[in-house]
Amino acid sequence: MRQQDVHGELRARLHEAAEEHEPDRARILARVERGMAAQARPGHRATLPPVFGWVRVVSATAAVAVVLGVGGYAVASAVKDPPTEKTVAVSPTPSASPDATSRPPSRPAVPPSPSAPPKSSSPGVGSTPSATAKASTTPTAPVAGGEQDGPLWSDGSMDPHSNDFWAQSNVTLKTSGQLTSLTVRLKVAQTGGVASTGSWRSLPETDFTQTVTEQDGFLVYTWTLKADRKVAVGEWVFAGQYNHERGSRDAKADSYTITGGADGKQYAVTGGFATHTTSSDGDS
Repeated sequence: MRQQDVHGELRARLHEAAEEHEPDRARILARVERGMAAQARPGHRATLPPVFGWVRVVSATAAVAVVLGVGGYAVASAVKDPPTEKTVAVSPTPSASPDATSRPPSRPAVPPSPSAPPKSSSPGVGSTPSATAKASTTPTAPVAGGEQDGPLWSDGSMDPHSNDFWAQSNVTLKTSGQLTSLTVRLKVAQTGGVASTGSWRSLPETDFTQTVTEQDGFLVYTWTLKADRKVAVGEWVFAGQYNHERGSRDAKADSYTITGGADGKQYAVTGGFATHTTSSDGDS
């Protein structure tokens, strides 16, 4: 006989036994009443206190209930269908491709398109974009070609108070017309120990911004007329003062440039300085 048939027959018999089983409650209750009546008789001497008598009754009742419950659980467990073995299908582990490490990473189907270069403003194939310069409203500064241009006349000279340790370079400007813009630049060559000690101009100081810098071997003095100021017709002097090494100083490398605007036009002049000879040179 197969094992499955044996289990089926056993389950059937256990179902029948469970259905036919009926606990004798009347008998159990009669035993409990007899026990209680024996304790209530006058001539009976209780061997246990009343409390323990009740405990015994309750314990007996609980024991009966436990027996009935255990019996029912045993029958239910016995008739329960045996566990069915379950089979889980596991997919085989994929094997690595033999050329997995030799292939390059996959690329997207459509590569991203690069940003389009800015369009050229000028026609022609292969032309490169070029920045368009903004039109300037300021007239182009002219190139100075001499000591005189239009209403401007100029001259450069060494101040007669210069000596073996100190000197002053004078730039003289004459204008026959009112100037709405003016820039005067004095360049003193670094011949040795040249260092600024000050400057001045015959025009109002508040009308100009002034700077003194060292550039490419020169001490550079710059005076610039402020935007809301004007220079009247006349003769004006701009002077730079500086120390230098002892002895006469050769000023042939010194120079000046002046640019000015009048009547909507720009003018420029330039010049140099004569060699400065001190009185001590004449005595030697």
